[in-house]
Amino acid sequence: MKAAFYESVGPAREVLRVAELPMPEPAAGEVRVRVLWSGVNPSDVKSRAGLRSKTLPFPRIVPHSDGSGVIDAVGEGVSRTRLGERVWLWNAAWGRAHGTACEWLCLPEAQAVRLPEGVSGEAGACLGIPALTALHAVLMDGGVAGKTVLVTGGAGAVGHYAVQMASQLGAARVITTVSSDTKARVAREAGADDVVNYKTEALVQRVAELTQGQGVDRIIELDMAANAAANLEMLKPNAECVVYGSGASPMALPFYPLIVKNLQLKFFMVYHLTAADRARATATLTRLLERGALQHLIDQRLPLDQIAAAHERVESGQALGNVVLQVGPAS
Repeated sequence: MKAAFYESVGPAREVLRVAELPMPEPAAGEVRVRVLWSGVNPSDVKSRAGLRSKTLPFPRIVPHSDGSGVIDAVGEGVSRTRLGERVWLWNAAWGRAHGTACEWLCLPEAQAVRLPEGVSGEAGACLGIPALTALHAVLMDGGVAGKTVLVTGGAGAVGHYAVQMASQLGAARVITTVSSDTKARVAREAGADDVVNYKTEALVQRVAELTQGQGVDRIIELDMAANAAANLEMLKPNAECVVYGSGASPMALPFYPLIVKNLQLKFFMVYHLTAADRARATATLTRLLERGALQHLIDQRLPLDQIAAAHERVESGQALGNVVLQVGPAS
């Protein structure tokens, strides 16, 4: 089978290769998926670049945790009724050597979730990290019903989903930040009530105006290091900042503004969701998909052979939404 892989970390065009590898066979409890689409996420790019570690956990890594396809074989203990099922995949490359940048892969059957009819394969390749990250940030700790929510980066892969989900799951008001007029249009179409261009507007002042000086109840944050100071000003007393990313580490936070407003800082990584949290998010996501309630923002669709270009696009920070690779026939 055709697969993309790397055996050392470094620049995409230097370390990524596409070649033939042996066809995998499912072990007990596993399914084999004919991969049709593979999603490229920032975490995939950072791992390949060696930003997390210069030492590979495996001699050869087929990257990408997200993808979609069709189950074409099952291992012992897995019902044969799953054969032919369209699925989306999560954590395919997390703690594993074999992700979705290939024509076939085997993984535990729980990591292959039924993809509802009417949802495209490329959309399925955006669900494991972007959609589940957004949904957990919206659902956690009682959800957002009746709350004013600020989503940073409302035209990004996670932010675009978070705007939609907060709006549809009961938020009283959804505010988001963007860096251009094009992104502002995308965020408004996703359901944002108010959009602030942080490049041209004073963010803290504008949010104060929009909330009549009250501030927001929850911030869903993609870069805590960059936005921490502003967040402490924009959160109302007893509010919370839900953080799923940061552009720098370590970072410093002032103690007094946090304690005087009784603020809560909450951090999570989608790879490490508890079984209960993942089940809740997956079930809610399935219902939203079955209703056709979600827009899926695809920046680029490229063939597997152009995986280096896909990594470079994500690495540039210029992608408007998700970058996906077509591995098999369109679905």
